[in-house]
Amino acid sequence: MSLENHIAKLEQRHSVLDANLAAMIAKQPATSDAELKEMKLRKLQLKDQIERLRGTSQ
Repeated sequence: MSLENHIAKLEQRHSVLDANLAAMIAKQPATSDAELKEMKLRKLQLKDQIERLRGTSQ
């Protein structure tokens, strides 16, 4: 898999997490703080990984 394809897949996963997070926040009474925190952490980790990979491709 090329670096560009890998970054695109990571960006897609990030977008899915972002949409899921928005949906969870909309139903916040049914969502625990721990679940929200975990999802935000995974989203941040993906963003960091994307940025690292973009930095190495330049």
